[in-house]
Amino acid sequence: MFIFRLLFVLMMTSLISGCGGKPVKKPIVRLFALDCGSIEVTDMSPFSINGAFDGQSYSLANPCYLIRHPDGDLLWDTGFDQALADSPDGMRGGGFHSTVSVKLTDQLQEIGLNVDDIEYVSVSHSHPDHIGNARLFKKSTFLISSLEFSYMFSDEMRKSNESFDSYAHLESTLIKKYNDEYDVFGDGLVVIKTLPGHTPGSSILVLHLENAGTVLLTGDLIIHAAGRRIGAVPTFNTDAAQTRDSLAKFESLAAQKSALVIIQHEPMDFKKLPAFPEWLD
Repeated sequence: MFIFRLLFVLMMTSLISGCGGKPVKKPIVRLFALDCGSIEVTDMSPFSINGAFDGQSYSLANPCYLIRHPDGDLLWDTGFDQALADSPDGMRGGGFHSTVSVKLTDQLQEIGLNVDDIEYVSVSHSHPDHIGNARLFKKSTFLISSLEFSYMFSDEMRKSNESFDSYAHLESTLIKKYNDEYDVFGDGLVVIKTLPGHTPGSSILVLHLENAGTVLLTGDLIIHAAGRRIGAVPTFNTDAAQTRDSLAKFESLAAQKSALVIIQHEPMDFKKLPAFPEWLD
């Protein structure tokens, strides 16, 4: 009986300690911030239903994010259509001046990747500044909220959305739909979480990095730092009440995890991340 107990203790010690007696390490996850455009806004009034930003102008960043995990790569948001880089003056309309200075594919090539190397693509929501390059990733698995997928391919969006052609192929490509959240690599380190209101299935990305800790990428739940301070709800959100509920859940999560919050359109948040091709881990 003593021998059996001794063998059991040795076996459990080996499992706990890992191979060679060393602790088992978490996979290294790296976050790369890519430049996928910028937006000069001449009147920020649409970004709050209570008129808080009426008459103000602001410069918004428009990044994409590459998350490198030992089990694959995830591109979070795809930015403006990179063809905009071929237009010297960019695109103007409705008080917005959108430009792209460097193509997404060129940035990926800088670290030895092409579009076919990206296993997963996901977007926080289906607005053109976030889904513009989705058409490039025809071999990737597309991860999308079930609610957002239904919204993207609704009759209304097919007829009225000027960017529909940029993602129309997704209806017949490899799709993985999720409801409340999706654990991309199955280890809790990269999790997409639906927080609707901006659009019916808009989402955020939750990362757990070895050195930086928990990082939250906001999508368009929060547009800029001033908007976060007052809990702003843009006039063009699909549901104001849902937005407020999602904002409360987001702030609770951020506080609980002592998270680093990256407001995706906030230039200061983009600049505080390591400059590509460096990364945060």
